[in-house]
Amino acid sequence: MVAIYFSGTGNTRHCAEALLRALDSTAEAVPMEDPAAEELLAAHACILLAYPVQFSNAPALVRDFIRRHAALWPGKRVLCLATMGLFSGDGAGCAARLLRRYGAEILGGLHLKMPDSVCDVRLLKRPLEKNRAIVRAADRKIAQTAENIRRGRYPQDGLRFYDRIAGFFCQRLWCGGKNRDYSRGPRVHEGCAGCGLCARLCPTGNLTVQDGRAAAGDRCTLCYRCVSACPEQALTLLGGAVVEQCRYARYD
Repeated sequence: MVAIYFSGTGNTRHCAEALLRALDSTAEAVPMEDPAAEELLAAHACILLAYPVQFSNAPALVRDFIRRHAALWPGKRVLCLATMGLFSGDGAGCAARLLRRYGAEILGGLHLKMPDSVCDVRLLKRPLEKNRAIVRAADRKIAQTAENIRRGRYPQDGLRFYDRIAGFFCQRLWCGGKNRDYSRGPRVHEGCAGCGLCARLCPTGNLTVQDGRAAAGDRCTLCYRCVSACPEQALTLLGGAVVEQCRYARYD
């Protein structure tokens, strides 16, 4: 098995790499936006596809990756891993259903609760120790999942019909439009120093520096990578100000 993951703030990367290490310490993992991801997908039959859930859906970048490589999915055996800050319902199922359309066999789905990565909504914030406890619980679930897979039992999180109903009524019905496709953003505030870090980190190339200031296009995939890394806290997506910059390294 190899892993192809999309990770905004590091949570999903940690989970994908931890599960892969537990199953095969020599296996390779690459971020989805890396050109090597296509080569890895083409060369291997068994894929761990990992991503964070947004509004009970897979991010636009993930769905775009699946569609762009439609010709490579037939016959692939895929385990979908979805990380989330809150309840998802069918986070893993969202990608699984799309993959099945392109001929992939779905081995299973794994949901892992991780610290929330939305940097600009105070309601979602938790104390640092609580977040560290969440990571420890996820690590325990990863270890147990790896043991079950070695015995031939794959998890089925988010793949059942009632999971799909829960995901639809809990979030997609109300918020599905927010990530139906790429969006305009993020907002750039007065504190921007034009350092260009956000442009270098953006997985879609949506950010540039123009006239000494960050400028956003219409290819934002809501990953919060730029918001969590901006040294001036000058970028926001959903809220109006940064409450906490959320990166996995804080909880490790």
